Amino acid sequence: MGLSQEQIIRSIDAIAAIEPGFAAALGRVGYPEPRIRARGYDTLLRTIVGQQVSVKAASAVWSRLEAVLGAGCDPAALLASDFDTLRGCGLSRQKQGYARSLAELVVSSGIDLHALPEDDEAAIAALTRIKGIGRWSAEIYLLFAEGRPDIWPAGDLAVQIETGRILGLEARPSEALTRELAERWRPHRGAAAIMTWHHYNSDMGIPV
Repeated sequence: MGLSQEQIIRSIDAIAAIEPGFAAALGRVGYPEPRIRARGYDTLLRTIVGQQVSVKAASAVWSRLEAVLGAGCDPAALLASDFDTLRGCGLSRQKQGYARSLAELVVSSGIDLHALPEDDEAAIAALTRIKGIGRWSAEIYLLFAEGRPDIWPAGDLAVQIETGRILGLEARPSEALTRELAERWRPHRGAAAIMTWHHYNSDMGIPV
């Protein structure tokens, strides 16, 4: 599960104590709500299904998959399904490749989603062995499904935009700079990321 409300508040307070921009942002928008997803295969398969489509479209595809494969879209059942069956559910050839990569690793015990390495970078490396799961998807999974407190998805556009706004920068920082700017927020960067999304969605109209 993701970071609890208590963890988010404690971490944001710690950052606000050393970062005036964060203290000001907290005053503007308050604390964000937790973002929690289930740990395991189901969440990663949903991530693959939802890539580059609307939430509504992804939900429809997932419903069709469950109708064919059963609740949770069992990985063995997915591997046993042919191309046309999965295509009929709405999975493109590319997404079928991604879904099969995930299912194969789970069925073969090539990855244990309930016992990923404790080291964050090692866990990211394990997750990105799955086709279609890049660094950003791996970081989001570790933050929302495992509640790892120091995950910092610096490649996320909204994180970059709001880091720049919160810190009063003249332009959106690059991924490298966004990563560098957050170094002093360790080990609370997961809550910082959640705060940037909260600030972004609040539409405070703060100029970049």
